[in-house]
Amino acid sequence: MNGIDAIERLPTGIRGFDPVALGGLPKGRATLVTGTTGSGKTLFAVEFLARGILHSGEPGVFVTFEETAKDIRRNFASLGFPIRQWEDDGKWAFVDASADIAVEAPVIGTFDFGALEARIGHAAGRIGAARVSVDALDALFTRFADPAIVRHEIARMVYTLEMTGATSIITAERSGEHDGVSRYGVEEFVVDNVITLRNVLSDERRRRTVEIVKFRGAPHRTGEWLFAIDPTDGLVVIPLAFLALPLPATSRVRVSSGLPQLDEMCGGGFYKDAITLVTGPSGVGKTLLSLKFITAAVAAGERCLACSFDDAREQVKRNAAGWGMDIDAMEASGLLRLIADYPETASLEDHFIRIRRAIEEHEPERLVIDTISALERIASSRALLDFILALGALARQRGITTLLTSAPPGRPTRRLTSSLSEEIASLTDVTIMLRYFERAGQVHRAIVVTQTRGSAHDPGIRLATIDSDGMHIGERLSAHIGILASGETLQGETPAAVETESHRQSDE
Repeated sequence: MNGIDAIERLPTGIRGFDPVALGGLPKGRATLVTGTTGSGKTLFAVEFLARGILHSGEPGVFVTFEETAKDIRRNFASLGFPIRQWEDDGKWAFVDASADIAVEAPVIGTFDFGALEARIGHAAGRIGAARVSVDALDALFTRFADPAIVRHEIARMVYTLEMTGATSIITAERSGEHDGVSRYGVEEFVVDNVITLRNVLSDERRRRTVEIVKFRGAPHRTGEWLFAIDPTDGLVVIPLAFLALPLPATSRVRVSSGLPQLDEMCGGGFYKDAITLVTGPSGVGKTLLSLKFITAAVAAGERCLACSFDDAREQVKRNAAGWGMDIDAMEASGLLRLIADYPETASLEDHFIRIRRAIEEHEPERLVIDTISALERIASSRALLDFILALGALARQRGITTLLTSAPPGRPTRRLTSSLSEEIASLTDVTIMLRYFERAGQVHRAIVVTQTRGSAHDPGIRLATIDSDGMHIGERLSAHIGILASGETLQGETPAAVETESHRQSDE
């Protein structure tokens, strides 16, 4: 917050949301949270209270119009919220209006708002509530045909909540993901703050986003922000890492890539908190290079987290064994943790949460993601860039040496667009290119370091060979072979395809 923002904030404690809200919800005010069925409204309301108790010891009142208090206790026990214990300790109080709605006849004006408001005020005063969540208030208004009555009664509820002195949340249903802010079209005009949760089905996958529609008189970040619902952490907004002002790369300590020749090309190895991007077509040696990086970490006694999105666990182990590397032994040592899943097994947000949790639990000094480009099978270019931004910032905050591999843009896979590939490269400290080229009727490999931020490097294009002992970097290639240009536009990504393309170009 800055001097212009004079409105005090109350942190929600919801992972990743407060950076989007620039500190939290405006304190002492009511916030409307809208969304379709299954978008996470009740979870948001429950977490708002639970995080307040866990982080700040702030008591809260939960008003429910649909689920019973018993259901709320049971449904959220899996997140580690001991609601029953909090009730006994005077930290949590329920106002269960679900039974009131069930017995009331759907006749205009039959519901006793005065009695409800008194119950809320009494519960808040009894425990000294700093937070109040009113869940599914719109369930009450199905009996009212006149929107003017709905608006009036919501205004009464907001006034009651503000009189308690607590910061409050009111959840309400929306008719559609992009069909207005609220069901009745009046709710958003009564409250000062509006948050919208979306759960959009796109390309046969759900994509959850949160948007702060308005904070009256208070700044906030605009646009939609990805979030996921995690069985352990609850609601998690994905940009939590890069919105937390990550530390810049400052380490002067070098670590080995696992290949002495590559270390020399990079000016003595990678800086300890550097992010390195290795690009190259399929089969050129990206995975092998990442395995050497992992082995070097274990040999140095460093903890390493490796994530494979191209190969299953057994495939990774077999590939490593082919070059004399024992994944089982490295895991048994406690220094390596391997995550191997195809992208399609989860959403991009869920993959991020799993990696973040593994980083928190394993506390690695090195991180490998092989390959980033495989994730584009389940995400848009924009979402993938957000993923890399968040992951890179998380690694920098912890001083983790990171190695990312990626397929280059090109026909026919189009796995990464040229603009996205350039944006990813701009976020990294070291960029290494592996490419095929043809010489004397044979397909060869070449390697070049195109950038090392804050360090001199060898700009030469060198021969790279792979045998049973792994990868070897040889002499500088003096003849013009066009690696940087043709490597981005080859028709295929296998040696045979490269050879075919070269012959076709010669014939033309």
